[in-house]
Amino acid sequence: MQRRFRLTRSTDFKRVRRFGKSYAHPLVVLIVQPSEQPCLRVGVTAGRTVGCAVRRNRAKRLLRAAMQSLLPDLAPGTDILLIARLPLIHSTFDQTRAALQTLLRRAGLLISPDAT
Repeated sequence: MQRRFRLTRSTDFKRVRRFGKSYAHPLVVLIVQPSEQPCLRVGVTAGRTVGCAVRRNRAKRLLRAAMQSLLPDLAPGTDILLIARLPLIHSTFDQTRAALQTLLRRAGLLISPDAT
């Protein structure tokens, strides 16, 4: 995922976590916060409950890759935080992408309703 689409500062992560609206799925938690910036930014995190560093990094890479394919279909002006859950390390790319689509649809962020 390109740097301009990423949340990078811990203050941004904390702001989205504290004031954002969350949507849960068994694989991932989505937290959405409107932003004053015109672009969409995404932050990805995985806690120690996901596993050791290797598993956490795999989960984050999987989330970034799935989110990258959905970026053109998302509305701008939003900060998004994705939090990996334990079952994510056993899921495939397609399962992760479907979970993200479900959450983004529930949050009302998908521009095109037929995005597959």
